[in-house]
Amino acid sequence: MQKTRVSRVVISLIATSALAFSQFASAHAHLQSSVPAAKADVTHSTKSLTLTFTEDVEAAFSGVEIVDAQQKPVASEKTKRDAKQHDRLVVELAQPLPAGHYQVNWHVLSVDGHKTKGSYRFNVN
Repeated sequence: MQKTRVSRVVISLIATSALAFSQFASAHAHLQSSVPAAKADVTHSTKSLTLTFTEDVEAAFSGVEIVDAQQKPVASEKTKRDAKQHDRLVVELAQPLPAGHYQVNWHVLSVDGHKTKGSYRFNVN
């Protein structure tokens, strides 16, 4: 009987620890959606990009870079956090994108202090 009780306590501790660590792992801000979307074929030129993350981000330590097929940066304004939705970054472009292939490189610092980065591509037809 004592052995069964100890086993239950050990299993309970392991389960609690696994749950706690999985919550920390999911605490990072990951890209949830974007406009234009990843792998999208956009038929009209866009004047801005919007990236939405799984949690709020710190604008001062986050950024977005758009590059063309030759890896040349596309002229854009400074990345800004949406005033009403702090999990959203908006990048206004200096001019609409011409037809071509583009890559979006992003990095963010979530409000809980975790850094993440990534990239995705889209096309303008």
